[in-house]
Amino acid sequence: MTDHAALPPAIANKSNRKRYFQFSLMLLAAGSIYPLLYLRQNFETPILEVFNITSSELGNFYSMLGVVFFLCYLPSGWLADKFSPRLLVTVSMAGTGLLGLLFATIPSGVMLTMVFLGWGLTSGLTFWSAMLKGVKMLAKKDEQGRFFGILDGGRGLIEAILATIAISLFAYYLNDQQDNTTEALKVVVYMYSFTCLVIAALTFIFFTRHDGSEIRVKKIKTSGNVLADLKHLASIPALWLVALIILCGYQLFWATYSFSAYVQEGYGVTAVAAGAITVAKLWMRPIGGITAGFLGDRFGKTNVLALLFLGATAFLATLILMPTSVGTVALLAVVLMIGVLTYALRGLYWAILDDCDISMEVAGLAIGVISLLAYTPDIFLPQIYGFLSARFEAVTAYQLYFGYIACMGIVGMLASLKLKAITARKEQQLQHQQA
Repeated sequence: MTDHAALPPAIANKSNRKRYFQFSLMLLAAGSIYPLLYLRQNFETPILEVFNITSSELGNFYSMLGVVFFLCYLPSGWLADKFSPRLLVTVSMAGTGLLGLLFATIPSGVMLTMVFLGWGLTSGLTFWSAMLKGVKMLAKKDEQGRFFGILDGGRGLIEAILATIAISLFAYYLNDQQDNTTEALKVVVYMYSFTCLVIAALTFIFFTRHDGSEIRVKKIKTSGNVLADLKHLASIPALWLVALIILCGYQLFWATYSFSAYVQEGYGVTAVAAGAITVAKLWMRPIGGITAGFLGDRFGKTNVLALLFLGATAFLATLILMPTSVGTVALLAVVLMIGVLTYALRGLYWAILDDCDISMEVAGLAIGVISLLAYTPDIFLPQIYGFLSARFEAVTAYQLYFGYIACMGIVGMLASLKLKAITARKEQQLQHQQA
């Protein structure tokens, strides 16, 4: 591929602008596709009322969605190696938006089930690995950290902006326009659906083949046989470490889901105050993700990851050990620190895939393999907490649960340091060969 440093400044600047614009499309897609699926975050009560279903039934739909995601991780990676990010992201955004329009008709029974199954395919099978591989292709070697950091922090910001618009629309049509809950909810669904459709069109038009990005990884001959490619990936020690690092980082992030209930149970905080604390934590996502990305490129991704794991683990241990008499301000400070550190981990951990020297031809499959392993906490962490809550009173159960996750934070730190050592050794060998 063309070396940016060898291009005339005007051409290089044009190439960079094209990369940044295409990256912004990936960012918009990542921030817009999942809020439609997870409307329950802000509209669970209206959904239950409008669709005339119980909370348990809605939970079953989301459990089904999680199973589809799990089953799609590996084939998602295979598809990302066979088809362009432009095609897959366009299909994903268009499919999700069209299913959203079907959802707005308030279907029931089998049709509602099909909508959730369809969303699992459009946001999992055709989207997940394609989006990550697209970002990896657009980022140069010294930009991997900041691109993935901006991806996670930026998508969180987009989700927050869309949620603000959605809630405002819902309130306007429900109160000012005197519409019923069904019509107000439909407006929200339409807003999210048409956003996805517009992004699909923009991606198809503007995400053309990028001819200025660097493909830095060494090309290997791939057989085209999935089993052979999987065997090759399994032989790369660094890939297993990346999977372990993301597995540990994702569990630290999972701990934040329980903060609202824990501060109410353990510290006597009101539901309103607990909600305010956790909402404030959400705004740490763009701060943590984007900052970590730039720091990773400046000081080394594995160095920064190791420090983030150490910091997140220390503050989680602090939350476990804090006396119940502590003030709300101190509690808020600890929760916000855990929030910014865990979001920083999320923003940086996919960038270390670049340290594995994986050919771009199988990068999608590598993403699928790592995702299959690293996102298993979606399955087993609820079971761990369920086991603890059945045997201990609420506060103790949460403390034991957080204690286990803190241990995983230490494992993540050690895995980061191990990956750093492997990467340093490879660089020394390469320098020795060149000398």
